[in-house]
Amino acid sequence: MLVVEDLHVGYGAIEVLHGISFSVSAGQVVALIGPNGAGKSTTLNALSGLVPVRNGRIHFNDQRLNSLRADQIAALRLVQVPEGREALAPLSVAENLELGAYVRRDRAAIQTDLDQIYGRFPRLGERRNQTAGSLSGGEQQMLAIGRALMARPRLLMLDEPSMGLAPMIVNEVFQIIADLRQEGMTILLVEQNANKALKVADYGYVIDRGRIVKEGESRALRSDPQIVAAYLGSQG
Repeated sequence: MLVVEDLHVGYGAIEVLHGISFSVSAGQVVALIGPNGAGKSTTLNALSGLVPVRNGRIHFNDQRLNSLRADQIAALRLVQVPEGREALAPLSVAENLELGAYVRRDRAAIQTDLDQIYGRFPRLGERRNQTAGSLSGGEQQMLAIGRALMARPRLLMLDEPSMGLAPMIVNEVFQIIADLRQEGMTILLVEQNANKALKVADYGYVIDRGRIVKEGESRALRSDPQIVAAYLGSQG
């Protein structure tokens, strides 16, 4: 579904990604793990069209994305849940969710999907008329995922979904990811908590200093002594 080849991305004179290559197959959860500053979020932002690609190729469902704008990429249903959630704080929960379906025109189906989101996330249903800024961090993360699902993604990209959340809420977020996987959702997961990411993923890539340094099935990575020592440690 997604093929990235020799991707180079940077900001100004600084190159952040130095020719990374990876792929995501339909129905697969792929984890991209590594230390802070390794280039994980930059990778997702490049795929979303938020930062320009200097060199390399990005193909999504056999369509090249390099020259497309961010809104055109979102319309292809390659959808990102950004780091930090980025809920539109003054708007209501319902308005935030409806914005996720901005490029859609199937009004009846949008309402059906909205009802399904409230069923999946009951707390959002209870707070549908509250402003997004009044929600807790965990509720805002659910809102960000719900907003992305309203776009009916073919591939869902999650950027650090556990960041800043209490351990109990982190477990809840990863249960949501596991449920989406069971439903056949294709997911590219960027996550600082490497252990939890590899537990829910089928395959993983380790990125360090802008390069892919290791890859493999998640089970193999979780038992690799080097990966355990460098990235897993005592993470839950």
